Amino acid sequence: MAQKLSPRQLQQLGFLESLPMKFGTIARVIDLMASLQADDVHIRQMCRQLDEIKAGAAQMSLPSLADTAGHMVTLARRTGSQQMRVRGLRELLGSLKINYDGAVRSASTPARKSETDLPAGPEGEGGAATS
Repeated sequence: MAQKLSPRQLQQLGFLESLPMKFGTIARVIDLMASLQADDVHIRQMCRQLDEIKAGAAQMSLPSLADTAGHMVTLARRTGSQQMRVRGLRELLGSLKINYDGAVRSASTPARKSETDLPAGPEGEGGAATS
């Protein structure tokens, strides 16, 4: 018998399906930053997308994804060396993709019955009670 996904897992998968396009846009802006062709409009757009990812991931109970997106927003808005920002954003984008893969894997795996779903008492432990 095939196990079904919970409604929460279906919502998480729906949210996660929208992220690969955003990852592509973020990677393009990081490449523009590396070649010194990105202006403030591109960077603000990337920050807005990262804020959306962070808020959506937090709402869908995906904390590692939300934390990584939050770190990326902080780094993107920080002033300082462009090389340092580009390198950090590239590393965090890799981490974001790894967290995304883990979130997809956990959201698409049906939840097993927990031990609390079993009947209480000695009968639930595999045998009748003996005196």
